[in-house]
Amino acid sequence: MLQDLFGKVKKRAAVEGKKKTSDMDVPQNLLFQCPKCRAVMLMDEFEENGKVCRKCGHHARLTAWERVRLTADPGSFRELDGSLMACDPIGFEDYPRKLENTRRATGLLDAVVTGICSIQGSPCVIGVMDSRFMMASMGSAAGERITRAFETALEKGLPIVFFTASGGARMQEGMLSLMQMAKTAGAAKRHSDAGLLYVTVLTDPTTGGVTASFASLGDIILAEPGALIGFAGRRVIEGTIKQKLPEDFQSAEFLRSHGFVDEIVSRGELRHALGHLLALHRGGERR
Repeated sequence: MLQDLFGKVKKRAAVEGKKKTSDMDVPQNLLFQCPKCRAVMLMDEFEENGKVCRKCGHHARLTAWERVRLTADPGSFRELDGSLMACDPIGFEDYPRKLENTRRATGLLDAVVTGICSIQGSPCVIGVMDSRFMMASMGSAAGERITRAFETALEKGLPIVFFTASGGARMQEGMLSLMQMAKTAGAAKRHSDAGLLYVTVLTDPTTGGVTASFASLGDIILAEPGALIGFAGRRVIEGTIKQKLPEDFQSAEFLRSHGFVDEIVSRGELRHALGHLLALHRGGERR
């Protein structure tokens, strides 16, 4: 069902990963070429700008730890459930090897990093999905980390901020993966019932079962510019409704114009915006 959606995401990532111009090879560790406008800039300059193209504003993907460093107050982040990782619950062929290879390549045990931190002086629980880990698919361990993050926020009376980026459910875990949708949504509901704030930041790409569960349940839903956000792929939807979809369908901008996203916030302004929202929620002044 998501074949065409994943193809679009894969194509975008491949262009960004190769980092080469049409007429010359670009040293991977020295220069970055924007996959959108094709502008070339120094890698150091690109990273100092939060991995945002200075020419066209294209937002490249961040790792979980890059996101934490850009968002949390320095020295305030304390990781939760850092040792929790997936197993092979249904004996899916080659899954353990794929998990091990991904862990070595990313330095992560699973697709989600959660913790307690402060953002511009306001304490909160934060969660970040990392698309490098099997496209941040939501298996049982990722769902458990997300659920425990909500439970910790509920226990401590804290707001929670979640950065989503996912291809959806992890097929290698079968029904156990699909169960995480209800599990995480239930945890979000209990947090909401206590009158606590939940802010979702949808980043590129947020798709499938993650969009259909906790990612869509924020009291305030923000998104980064140009993020791909959706559930099923364009071809499946067009085949179902027998209509041609707009070109910008499933973009953050399209969803903002139709009321699904509350606001699109550029990466350079995101920490300030989150700090302001958290300060308003606790009734105090942002420090």
